[in-house]
Amino acid sequence: MNRKDVAELAGSVGVGAWTAFGVLSMVVIGRGGAPLFSDEDLLSWSVAHRPEMAVAVARGVSATGTGVVPYGIVVLAALLTARTVRRRLLAALLAAACLAAGQALRYGVMTRIARPRPLRADWAGHASGWSFPSGHTTTAAITAGLVIVAIRLRAPHGRTALCLAVGCWGALVGVTRVYLGVHWFTDVAGGWLFAIGWLGVCLCAAARWLPSRLLANAPDTAGPREEHASRGQVS
Repeated sequence: MNRKDVAELAGSVGVGAWTAFGVLSMVVIGRGGAPLFSDEDLLSWSVAHRPEMAVAVARGVSATGTGVVPYGIVVLAALLTARTVRRRLLAALLAAACLAAGQALRYGVMTRIARPRPLRADWAGHASGWSFPSGHTTTAAITAGLVIVAIRLRAPHGRTALCLAVGCWGALVGVTRVYLGVHWFTDVAGGWLFAIGWLGVCLCAAARWLPSRLLANAPDTAGPREEHASRGQVS
């Protein structure tokens, strides 16, 4: 796909995801933050199925969706995509900025909606702030999306299994938040939609306005043919 097609596809997916997020947000606000759809059923099932080992694993997976871990993951993935040091540093900076801006925007939306969390008596993990959209879920989903983009830039025609594994991790972080009782499922769904929308906007902007010479898979300014020609002139 050329850059125009990538921009149009990413933009369309982003707009669609944020439209769905907007609808879900309006429903949450209209219901005063009360549980929606199957929220209570999924929480009840989670509370009733919590062996110690499963809770410990859920807490460990959940912990990877916050703090410095997501930043370390996206920066490392970005550094592995580009060919030169300057491009690697730029890729790392852009990836970290995308993640940070997405987190900041989500926090602003969360404070405006101010949805209460499930009852503290049902919690099996740490949580703070309001509930919608889930912060761990949003952060992990944005991180997974950025890593998948990095993998596709590095190996456009392979690594499908690795992309699926990264995507499953991003989704699993959100699932653990419901299992630990600190979020309703619609909080997690909102986080996924928000993350997809934000990634779509960022990818659309990068494909449209980032100079070709700064892309990770762009050829170096002086390619092999130019170098060979210059050697021939010198000799």
